[in-house]
Amino acid sequence: MLKDVTFGQYYPTDSFVHRLDPRLKLIFLIVYIVMLFVANSFYGLALGVILIIVTVFASGVPFRSVLRSVRGLLILLIFTSLLNVFFHGGENLLVKWGAIEIYLEGVMFAVFLMLRLVFLVMASAVLTLTTTPVSLTDGLESLLYPLNFIKFPVHVFALIMSIALRFIPTLIDETNRIINAQKARGADFESGNIFKRVKAVVPILIPLLISAFRRAEELGDAMDARCYSSAKKRTKYKKLRFGWRDGVAALVAAALIAGIILLNIYAVDICPAIAKYMVVL
Repeated sequence: MLKDVTFGQYYPTDSFVHRLDPRLKLIFLIVYIVMLFVANSFYGLALGVILIIVTVFASGVPFRSVLRSVRGLLILLIFTSLLNVFFHGGENLLVKWGAIEIYLEGVMFAVFLMLRLVFLVMASAVLTLTTTPVSLTDGLESLLYPLNFIKFPVHVFALIMSIALRFIPTLIDETNRIINAQKARGADFESGNIFKRVKAVVPILIPLLISAFRRAEELGDAMDARCYSSAKKRTKYKKLRFGWRDGVAALVAAALIAGIILLNIYAVDICPAIAKYMVVL
């Protein structure tokens, strides 16, 4: 399961998406998430499918690396969808078994919700796979710069985000090493009921927490030894500038928003025969 976690991992290559300004990629991700929750039909999600596929191919990242991010959350996605199947009402009854009633509208809504969450996770994975943690936090700090006028510690917040993203892969590797070490000592993490499995996790969590605190203390000592201070105004080695690629991506985002708005308004007129099944919300 841990090897399926791609958040915080960077895939180094030279592609169109990698060269985009990190500020624009953050804005684009926000726009994409808003698009997913504004879309009220499968027509709108179809735009999301096309966009995420084009983005992945333009990024040069293997598609399986992006799909791994979904596989890590597959159980949660299925559980959320099943809840909607059993508790979402409707008019077209499909199955009735005692107090359990499953409606066509519930099944459609569950599929719609699951696809929405899958695309959301994939888009977030593409962002972290194509942007280094340093560039990502620089872009976040630049976008949040106006908050400095209300005395919000933007630089400290960006530093915390950078350290957190940097240590996600490190802690995952540390967890895998602890699991292998415990297995070598005879620990069993796969058999037994859920309570035994939860109890078996304790020998992993305690060493992991100790290791995390030790790394945090070592990092703090290293920053103090280099006289680091967040209170002073700091310069940037790499200046963020918008280029022609960013203009192309901005036009794509604008077209995406316009397409979703038009589909929400005219989805019923596209194909009236199947519109009642395609329009979910």
